[in-house]
Amino acid sequence: MRWLLSLLTVAWVSTLTAQPLYFGYYEVDRLYDTLPSPFCDDSDFTPQGRYRWTTERYREKIARVAATIDSMRLHAVALYGVENEAVVRDLAASLQGDYTYLHRTLNSYNGLEFALLYEGDRIIPLQSRAEGRSLYIEALFDRDTVGILLCNSSRSLPYILERIRSRHPNLPLIVAGQADTATLRHYNLIDRMAEPERKGYGTRRTRSGWVMQSRIATDTRLGHKEGGIYLRRELLDERLEYPAATFIGRRYIGGAGRSLPLFVEIDR
Repeated sequence: MRWLLSLLTVAWVSTLTAQPLYFGYYEVDRLYDTLPSPFCDDSDFTPQGRYRWTTERYREKIARVAATIDSMRLHAVALYGVENEAVVRDLAASLQGDYTYLHRTLNSYNGLEFALLYEGDRIIPLQSRAEGRSLYIEALFDRDTVGILLCNSSRSLPYILERIRSRHPNLPLIVAGQADTATLRHYNLIDRMAEPERKGYGTRRTRSGWVMQSRIATDTRLGHKEGGIYLRRELLDERLEYPAATFIGRRYIGGAGRSLPLFVEIDR
């Protein structure tokens, strides 16, 4: 009987660890709270400011972003564009999915920061470090340790990657945010958005067409499938041409934001 239980346990663990993990990145387009910040000038995003950023508008945006994240049904979603931990906490509380969050203060010029929403039964953060315009996290994905680098500056990305590789040369990496393809290739990272970009897709749209503003790249040991851009009708404007922005100029539109989310499948 003990032998049978041991065999079943091994089979169950093997099945669990064989399952892929789905990871996303979502630039939430200036998700400020309504209170003046002592660390940056966010006066435009206050009730008396340029955008008349009231509690009602803030709650509407929280609800829209939360609904998008819930509909994606990913194991982890990295966010950029949240002002502080209170915003991340409000967002996590609005989610129907069972997500835990990790947030670190960046001290950025515009007050916008990164956060990670994750399912605690599949992902366990081990350590994290905020540096410049980036957040680095080491985490257990099931039983495998993976480095997650979130960066909002393609210019500083090579220097950050160099430091990470020198400290952890064999650690598989996930890189999400702004990145140029030459840097990713130099560090043997697969740009999982290369094929969607080649097909004319992107995360933002300008007058000249779609632009891949953000990317997700992974180590070769974490799979080779192309990534995807998450698109639903409610994320687009009435003409279904542009991502539904929160503001156009000073005019309040009430959309989730100017960027579409990204996602990839992570294998071991």
